[in-house]
Amino acid sequence: MLFKRILLLGFASLLLCVGAKAQTYPNRPVRIIVPFGPGGPADIFARLLGQKLSEQLKQPFVVENKPGAGAVIGTVEVARAEPDGYTLLLMSNTHTANETLVSKKGYSLLKDLAPIAPINAADLVIVVNPNVQAKNLSEFIALAKSKPKELNYASSGVGTPYHLAAENFKAMSGTDLVHVPHRGSGEARTSVIAGHVQMMIDSVTTMVPTVVGGQMRALAVTGKARSALLPDVPTAEEAGLKGYEATIWLGLMAPAATPRPIIDLLNSEVRKVQAQPEMKELYAKQGTVAMEMSPDEFGDYIKADIAKWAKVIETARIKVD
Repeated sequence: MLFKRILLLGFASLLLCVGAKAQTYPNRPVRIIVPFGPGGPADIFARLLGQKLSEQLKQPFVVENKPGAGAVIGTVEVARAEPDGYTLLLMSNTHTANETLVSKKGYSLLKDLAPIAPINAADLVIVVNPNVQAKNLSEFIALAKSKPKELNYASSGVGTPYHLAAENFKAMSGTDLVHVPHRGSGEARTSVIAGHVQMMIDSVTTMVPTVVGGQMRALAVTGKARSALLPDVPTAEEAGLKGYEATIWLGLMAPAATPRPIIDLLNSEVRKVQAQPEMKELYAKQGTVAMEMSPDEFGDYIKADIAKWAKVIETARIKVD
């Protein structure tokens, strides 16, 4: 009986300690680790989010870029950090793909990290060089089927969301395109514009200037609805590729044992940021859409995305080494 009372008292003390920490959180600067290089979408939106959270919670949210090894280096640092809410991870669907692509990475996404909140999602667009003899998606699929292994597609690298989106396109369209990986999206776009590679899939925001300028022809966007940035371009579904969808999305995570009250507080604050009219306007200009989920819903979303890309990776037999 005495042992039970001691155990209950110890548990109650632990709960009080966790609650007290959550009530005073944050009382010092918070780090947001971005496991990608500066200047990309993850970095840009991390800095916007950090600025807004700093204003709302009256403590600095400092962005630190820790790129390398396909986002593994920065992610490992967060997974091994003290679970106190002062080290957070800005992640993307690169991480859900890595669960299948990278077997030895030093962490397991949903075991070593806790979902906080999604941030936003951006559609992609399927484009071809204007000299390709296909005016729409159906014609391109027919052309590719008539010339197996003769048409190429560019990507920003093996295992990137653009690569996986194209492999999923191949699988769902029954085409046999040849992958030509590049060192980044800029290099891939240059290859398509020059006609060295026929096709690629990239973010709508990035592609708008090349499509409007006539350097590339847009065949379809990859979201569930048409993009406001390219309103005349049909979705892949509308263009005849039923069920095809691919996006780039971002989210926020913390070390796995981070107290739930801190997770819930951060989720609430991220939602407040997303609800601001200026943020909605900025997202619209960038061709992105705010995402809103509870921590548990976001966890389910991550789990489903891992399963989705695992199927694509296994079907295409993609390897990063």
